[in-house]
Amino acid sequence: MSKKKSKSDKKKAKSENKKVEAVAAEKKKMTNKEYEAEIAKLHAELVKLQLWVQEKGVRAIVVFEGRDAAGKGGVIKRITERVSPRVFRVTALPAPSEREKTQMYFQRYVAHFPAAGEVVIFDRSWYNRAGVERVMKFCTKDEYERFLHYAPIFEHAIVDAGIVLIKYWFDVGMEEQERRFRARIEDPRKIWKLSPMDVESFDRWYDYSRARDDMLKYTSTDYAPWNIVRADSKKRARLNCISHLLSQIPYKELPREKIKLGTRSTKGSYDDEAVIEQFGTIPEKY
Repeated sequence: MSKKKSKSDKKKAKSENKKVEAVAAEKKKMTNKEYEAEIAKLHAELVKLQLWVQEKGVRAIVVFEGRDAAGKGGVIKRITERVSPRVFRVTALPAPSEREKTQMYFQRYVAHFPAAGEVVIFDRSWYNRAGVERVMKFCTKDEYERFLHYAPIFEHAIVDAGIVLIKYWFDVGMEEQERRFRARIEDPRKIWKLSPMDVESFDRWYDYSRARDDMLKYTSTDYAPWNIVRADSKKRARLNCISHLLSQIPYKELPREKIKLGTRSTKGSYDDEAVIEQFGTIPEKY
């Protein structure tokens, strides 16, 4: 009976997944021209935000979590490609070292927290424990339950210290995730993106779904809520996420002096091009 129910639940979930993907497919496909026009506007706003963050000494943490192949990396890339890496810092920690495994769980993440005038983007975060560590049994049941208890307390301390904390969960449909995984297998430029953990996540779709559900239930709070990003359309997900991020940190455009180039001095001029010709240059194939 329970087996029948389990199969029925899976069939129902798959059907719901297809409905979500069908709705996404019905949306008018965004052209590259439309996308580039919108992303350019958002990039300009991110630059304004950067100047505000520096001027006012804002400290912010942005957490990116979600399904494998949901497009988190693509959004992070678009956020950071037109701003200074000294202000928008991306932190993507590898597996913990033997020493780090003996530390308090949250300790290695705190070392990367922002100082004044910085936005730290966590490409995966302390929520590894709520997802991959739980599903793959890289942590004990007790460690997992303690994480769910202490994560909201930890985040309350972050917010109470005056740090802006924004959390995103990227969700992608079953069929779209499979399409992206297969694209990674077939494209030599993307094969590095397909890790053994990705393959495991493909096999354990519902295990990750339940882990996600529990994570959202126990760690979405008034002071640090989860923001869900529908990511079946990469272009729309990028635009929607960046637009939402801009709305989460109040900022204003700061007045700036108009930049004017002066006249280039010819004092001490010489044939500087002739000097570099003495050294080897790379072959100009293009």
